[in-house]
Amino acid sequence: MAVQRLQCILDLVGRTGSVSVEELVERFGVTPQTVRRDLNRLCRQHLLARTHGGARLASGVRNMSYEARCVLAAEQKAAIGRAAAALIRNDSSVFLGVGTTTEAVARALADHERLTVITNNVNIAVLMRPFVRTRVIIAAGTVRPDDGGVVGETATEFIAHFKLDYAVIGTSAIDADGALLASDLHDMEVAEAILSGGAHVVLVADSGKHGRRAPVRAGHASRIHSFVTDRVPGTAFRRMLEEASVRTIETG
Repeated sequence: MAVQRLQCILDLVGRTGSVSVEELVERFGVTPQTVRRDLNRLCRQHLLARTHGGARLASGVRNMSYEARCVLAAEQKAAIGRAAAALIRNDSSVFLGVGTTTEAVARALADHERLTVITNNVNIAVLMRPFVRTRVIIAAGTVRPDDGGVVGETATEFIAHFKLDYAVIGTSAIDADGALLASDLHDMEVAEAILSGGAHVVLVADSGKHGRRAPVRAGHASRIHSFVTDRVPGTAFRRMLEEASVRTIETG
């Protein structure tokens, strides 16, 4: 819950530029002391700067959302990345999508051999460039400045041309009914191309993604094949995965 609250604070500051202790107390129903601890933690990570009665975006942090996602739940994402990479065999083709958790999977693939990786994530292309036993192919399109995603009709059509063994995707949020939510319509288009492409689809997401909100429905958890997470929240969601024959791997 604390990690989810920190992410919500960062999202709010990213939209408004600043927050006050008073409004966060009202929003989350916690004590002022809890809010101040949260703000101090984010300030120690150089994501926010304290103001009188609250906090604002730290100077020099332009890509607020991406910087925040890199820091928050980093240990959980690393463990998820290792578990997801263990599902992928050598001599296979893999799509790696946008997101810091898919980037954790990319790092964990360093010792794999003879992989062909297709990605629409500039960060992954740069990260995997030194992997001499991996061929990296990046989609053409418009580079999204906030997270390095390559998006647009050209990128979606490019990805749809490949017959892939595996596809590793992330999500901005997971609704209680299993809907995978995104913040950009382009993510929905890429997700549909992947979910319809016949690959073994691996969803990677930490438990903080549950209960968050995002405006675009980009698919449903019942359409994936494997779900790698630190923790599945609640019996109802677990039952839905079981009924859809989704393999669930928990790292927590």
